[in-house]
Amino acid sequence: MLNRLRSLLLALLLPLAFTSQTTMAQVVPPDVLARNTTNEVIEIVKRDREIRSGNAQKIYELVDAKVLPHFDFRQMTQLAVGRNWAQATPEQQQRLVAEFRALLVRTYAASISSVADYKIDFKPLRMRPGDTDVTVSTEVSRPGSTPITIDYRMERQADGWKVYDVLVDNVSLVTTYRNSFNSEVRRGGIDGLIAALARRNRSASN
Repeated sequence: MLNRLRSLLLALLLPLAFTSQTTMAQVVPPDVLARNTTNEVIEIVKRDREIRSGNAQKIYELVDAKVLPHFDFRQMTQLAVGRNWAQATPEQQQRLVAEFRALLVRTYAASISSVADYKIDFKPLRMRPGDTDVTVSTEVSRPGSTPITIDYRMERQADGWKVYDVLVDNVSLVTTYRNSFNSEVRRGGIDGLIAALARRNRSASN
């Protein structure tokens, strides 16, 4: 299940890459922002043969420019670690965020070239004036496959909307990781979880 979630989710995170110039005074509704930039990003992937062929440097440059500033990796890590987060020292928390961020980015970057194969339909946003926490719902499909529901949980922060969780067919990314993280903490404590994440990242980079 975890591998399925990763492959479906991380191949599709790119449509939520936002323009970095947005300020709080200029913030547009999150669904509009996501929809407008989806077409731009897909066009980048379509036009760039090196990205489609897996050029690691260009892929990471695209991820760094368009994606990373708009995800709250600290909140994602805290939610994924769950109740064990309070056991971690500030230094351990910092290391957990760094390793979890690296894991997500590496897995995502490995799937980026396929994003142009998908059709993404945005559902009407249920958002009241003043809301600071919303869910942007989409239906993702490709020829010959059953459509998949992708929901992005987003929070409005001082520097704009940030993604802090993604649900694929109602399965939460952070909840899925929480189960495996809890097992690692039971076996080796917080340092054991950090070491396990570091091993995964080293393995992915080889």
